[in-house]
Amino acid sequence: MHHHGYTWLGSAHELLKDGPRRPSHPEFRSSRVVPLECAHWLLKPASFVQGTWTDPRQAAEWFGRQVRSHAASFASQHDRETAPRLADAVGGRAERMARGEDVVGGWYLTGQRFLSVCLIACDPHRLRPEIPCPAGTTSP
Repeated sequence: MHHHGYTWLGSAHELLKDGPRRPSHPEFRSSRVVPLECAHWLLKPASFVQGTWTDPRQAAEWFGRQVRSHAASFASQHDRETAPRLADAVGGRAERMARGEDVVGGWYLTGQRFLSVCLIACDPHRLRPEIPCPAGTTSP
């Protein structure tokens, strides 16, 4: 098993457009907006993958770096205050990933933007085993 990393940073209004976030929509594959179902990231082009890890700890550290790099822009004071703890919570994320789970997060940012950071289990995804690896990669 491995995990692919995805991020999306865009207009919060794009999240309200349900169609392009569904695999049946003609714009789905080309749209970088986060899908409605996290496993559906695997249906997007391989070029959308921002990293692939077999080591859950390394993937969890990547997730933390993504959170940390945007934390100052989190819209809510609570999210800004808790971001350092979230970014440093590598152990819990790594444990979940070792069990084949996805790790996802989403935050509203200033300027009516939204950040999505996702680590999606692959080969196979435990809830969607029929979805092939977007990169054609198989785990050892």
